[in-house]
Amino acid sequence: MKENEPFFSDAPYICVKALEKGVNVIGITRGEVTKIHHTEKLDCNEVWIAQFTEHTSAMKVRGKADIYTPYGIIHCGKESESVSLIGRNE
Repeated sequence: MKENEPFFSDAPYICVKALEKGVNVIGITRGEVTKIHHTEKLDCNEVWIAQFTEHTSAMKVRGKADIYTPYGIIHCGKESESVSLIGRNE
């Protein structure tokens, strides 16, 4: 890390748990031009922990996965998509 460079320890993060082989996590840049800057392919039961930074403004997840965020859990790629909010009963 360079001197005077901000450290993003407080930046939001997500955890993606793959529920099938071949789940894709795609990081997307911010700025005037939006670009894909990173892709990751997960096998079943692998977990990917990613952090939003000055370069990453969005993430896309393809496939069956549970996405854990500070706001709740998102169940993605299942027949009935749902969001479980922390501290709330379903």
